[in-house]
Amino acid sequence: MFDGMDEKEARERILSLVEEYCVKFHNKEKKFEAGDRIPYASRIYNSEEMINLVDSSLEFWLTSGRYTVQFEREFADFLGVKFCSLVNSGSSANLLAFMSLTSPQLGDRRIKKGDEVITVAAGFPTTVAPIIQYGAVPVFVDIELPHYNIDVSQLEEACSEKTKAVMLAHTLGNPFNLKEVKEFCDRNQLWLIEDNCDALGSEYLIDGVSRLTGTIGDIGTSSFYPPHHMTMGEGGAVYTQNPLLHKIIRSMRDWGRDCICNSGQDNMCGHRFDGQYGELPKGYDHKYVYSHFGYNLKATDMQAAIGCAQIKKVPEFTQKRRNNFERLYSALETVSDKLILPKASENSNPSWFGFLITCREGVDRSALVLQLEKHGIQTRMLFAGNLIKHPCFDDIRGDFSRYRVVGGLTNTDRVMRDTFWVGVYPGMTEEKIDYMSDIITQALQA
Repeated sequence: MFDGMDEKEARERILSLVEEYCVKFHNKEKKFEAGDRIPYASRIYNSEEMINLVDSSLEFWLTSGRYTVQFEREFADFLGVKFCSLVNSGSSANLLAFMSLTSPQLGDRRIKKGDEVITVAAGFPTTVAPIIQYGAVPVFVDIELPHYNIDVSQLEEACSEKTKAVMLAHTLGNPFNLKEVKEFCDRNQLWLIEDNCDALGSEYLIDGVSRLTGTIGDIGTSSFYPPHHMTMGEGGAVYTQNPLLHKIIRSMRDWGRDCICNSGQDNMCGHRFDGQYGELPKGYDHKYVYSHFGYNLKATDMQAAIGCAQIKKVPEFTQKRRNNFERLYSALETVSDKLILPKASENSNPSWFGFLITCREGVDRSALVLQLEKHGIQTRMLFAGNLIKHPCFDDIRGDFSRYRVVGGLTNTDRVMRDTFWVGVYPGMTEEKIDYMSDIITQALQA
């Protein structure tokens, strides 16, 4: 097949065949029929992603490489931030974001064991898990409806002399009150981590400027798991404007080493063998000097290659999510006496991850969800609902040296009992949106 070809020509031939293969065998959208499965989310891709993936695999570099460097640059440009670090998952991104704030290099602002971090219990566990795993203390604050984000009126009550940070997710793409939270953090010299895993493309108007969520706090995180706003299969990112935090993030992502050379690179600084570090002998190989107890959280270049194709599509994906949300919202307004419909936070333009629905009094969530699932409509709870109620808390439940609760978690518990969501991802057609609204309406009228 490759007779008479050089490597460049052979590669071009392979990639041409990949494109043909993708067009012929992938992305075959069949006409929707009532009862067909409607997932809450799915990957959206075409031949561009597949070509990049195969192109990367042909190099057989496997670990982070040129596509990783390209992705980090292009994703930072998209967000409007200075620094981006690609990691292997959104959960790793949250772990890395939190752990970077425990670095001794941060001096008095460093988070130590026993220090407190304000968060919520209504969300995905990996926003909270790093706090507990490290030995810091999550302080749980209630949320408010219909935005499903932190009740900012409780922030001052949650704050203590031990508080060092606030770590919050933008719930299903709907930004939390960044104005109030950021002012609170600035006033109290607290770090702010934005878990942006469900909100890529969401916008927030702050100080008269519209900015993408994840870029307003000290650190932002993203997930590229298939249901999310863009995908690499697995993958995530941590980003910041702060050069010191970026240095710490890179160190902890890459085994905790002090060296900043990329994979396969040596002596970028020109001082590999002439430094003095810790109690090591002078001139010890800087490639193997460790400034933190870190991890290996890097993604592969094959994942990055897919991401490089996906970035370009995020604006289109975002607009489709907004259109789908609006269509579903308009259709369900007729049953708003039975359902609490989601509402965008003030000063925000969400890139919706899903459509949250809370059943009003007298409406049985379980019965409604079962009807939807029976008709092929995939549903999801708001992740943990109330994380404190889960078995992972069994060993520490009631031990308020390990966590703290501010007031009652009234709305959090209500979400746990009465709330679910359905999808609005870009692969949704108008027919699917209309079918979902019809089934929901019929179920409520039965």
